[in-house]
Amino acid sequence: MGKLLLLFVALPAAELALLIELGSRFGTLHTLGLIVFTGIVGASLARSQGLGVVRAIQSEVAAGRLPAESMLDGVMILLAGALLVTPGILTDTFGFLCLVPAFRRRLRNFVWKRLQAAVEQNRAALHVDFGDPFAAPDPRHERVVYDVRDPRSRRPGPDPE
Repeated sequence: MGKLLLLFVALPAAELALLIELGSRFGTLHTLGLIVFTGIVGASLARSQGLGVVRAIQSEVAAGRLPAESMLDGVMILLAGALLVTPGILTDTFGFLCLVPAFRRRLRNFVWKRLQAAVEQNRAALHVDFGDPFAAPDPRHERVVYDVRDPRSRRPGPDPE
């Protein structure tokens, strides 16, 4: 409950305080201009980087590899875009950081280690199926489960249904 309180109460309160402070120091129009500017620049950067990640995912899937790192990059870029179009100084700062490849790599490694720990402690499970979502189910089809601890491994696994 404490993390949700921080996310939904403390963060917006801090953002509002920062925007009020900026408005009082630089003026309302300059502050609004900054919000619009970061939104436009951030959305543009997120779009261009997102397209690059989509291409990387497509090439990895075509090569038969699980695009785990690229998928996490894509999620972080999507998060960055959402944060950058949300008015605020703290959200914009974190959003721009998520667009920096070196920061994204460190964040991805942190998230990956947390996910691995959760799987090892049976707090989370990961089932991936790249089958055609519109095709009729084939009972002869054996699903493939990817082990989150080793994104390059593939092993047949049970049907998660």
